[in-house]
Amino acid sequence: MKKITSRAVICGLIFLIAAGCKKLTETPYGSKTIDAGGASSSADLNGVYSQLYGQADQANTYALQEHPTDEMMGPTRGTDWGDFGTWRKLHTHTWTPTHNQVNDTWDQLNIGVYRATQVIVRATDAKIKAEASFLRAWYMFQVIDLYGQAPYRDPNSPNTSIPIVYNRSDATDFIIKDLEFAEANLTTSANIGIASKAAAQALLAKIYLNKAVYKSAVVGGPFTFVKADMDKVIEYANKVTAAGYSLEPAGKYFQDFAWDNSEQSHANIFGIYNTTTNAPGSAKNRWRMGLHYNQTPDGWNGFTTLADFYKSFEATDERRGVAYPGLTDKIGLRAGFAVGQQFGPGGVALKQRGGKPLIFTEDVNLNYSTEAQGIRVFKYFPQPTGNTVNDDNSSNDYVFLRYADVLLEKAEAIMRGGSDPNGQTALAIVNAVRVPRGATPLASVDATAMLAERGRELYYEGWRRNDLIRFEKFNDPVDQRPAKTDKSKTIYPIPQRAVDTNPNLKQNAGY
Repeated sequence: MKKITSRAVICGLIFLIAAGCKKLTETPYGSKTIDAGGASSSADLNGVYSQLYGQADQANTYALQEHPTDEMMGPTRGTDWGDFGTWRKLHTHTWTPTHNQVNDTWDQLNIGVYRATQVIVRATDAKIKAEASFLRAWYMFQVIDLYGQAPYRDPNSPNTSIPIVYNRSDATDFIIKDLEFAEANLTTSANIGIASKAAAQALLAKIYLNKAVYKSAVVGGPFTFVKADMDKVIEYANKVTAAGYSLEPAGKYFQDFAWDNSEQSHANIFGIYNTTTNAPGSAKNRWRMGLHYNQTPDGWNGFTTLADFYKSFEATDERRGVAYPGLTDKIGLRAGFAVGQQFGPGGVALKQRGGKPLIFTEDVNLNYSTEAQGIRVFKYFPQPTGNTVNDDNSSNDYVFLRYADVLLEKAEAIMRGGSDPNGQTALAIVNAVRVPRGATPLASVDATAMLAERGRELYYEGWRRNDLIRFEKFNDPVDQRPAKTDKSKTIYPIPQRAVDTNPNLKQNAGY
């Protein structure tokens, strides 16, 4: 079982919530702190990139974005995965201002913002400044998406100064300016792990699509989508298309996530570049969190999807699951959703630890499940060598921004009143994504169909909470959460220790 470990960085975090520390002294994930004085270098920039690595973990940012939704839960299995209720509380929307993952995510993201700011303030090279601006926008976007307000401290301010706090609206404007600067000064990149012009454009499209949420005076909606914002989504989406990105052809959906996605993907825009000798943001958490102990490779037997979400896929939809060449024929693992009898190398039917057949079932109980209950998801998967796997350094690039996401954002923007100068319709775009996957073309598209299609295309990629909130469906009942929850749950509480030490932070309503 994968345990939660604390990533609190005591002195390095205080600068975001109070005054008193001169500079970061801890180095989580191998990050580098920039010394006071002097110009920033590419080595300093590496420390900003390194804050991304934790987002490939199954906890914190990823957990906050996925577990409260209709596509993931972390059931307790006897003594496994109890973890003091951290996963159960996320799924049931019962977290508090002292929730461990709420605290750790706040720390992780705000460290990223501050380190990026250090580079921006001291950089003399325009490209370094632009990459840091993109990264600061990336981290701050997630801070306001999750928490609704963002502390900010200029590295040149006195040590005694207390960080200011941007509200969600002002932070959104700040992020857009960072991304506009990044777009103007970045170039193309063959390496997914380096911020590029297309990455800035893709994130700008996402910001403008969510602007109605971030500018709303009412937490949780209703939201008003402005045509000018939707036109900006379309503008930036078209720029990404013009940069040469494309959807994977029929039968190649999982190519974006496979061990050779660096070479094979036509659609991955930004993420973490991994190789077999250096995988700082390894995707192995994504398969190990669901794999049973007796599968190859052995897993942590944890998270599952919800049966209703699985049933939203047509049987012919490739995204629901396929036998993947070089994977299934070697170790028995299928790409996508795993339900029913599971197999190992040589096609051997696997068993549970007690000897019963290893049959993943649709039924699952959040508070108590057996080791075989729950449908598992393997969107990323390891590269077998013969009938074995060594996934300590998995070469799958970890993907944050992908072209299909951008296309569906464009379709949604058109549906919400935006105008495409190229004349595409929302329906045509959605079907252009669906049909190569083996799904039946839709006859029409409305908000319900759009949200469902985003779920089918982007499941387990960390966007579901963001989507559900924008469509005002986040608080709806789901399996193991039978009652509608309050709209205040669409943002997380500010960690209590942050509120206690920075008077500019005000606890979010409902907490």
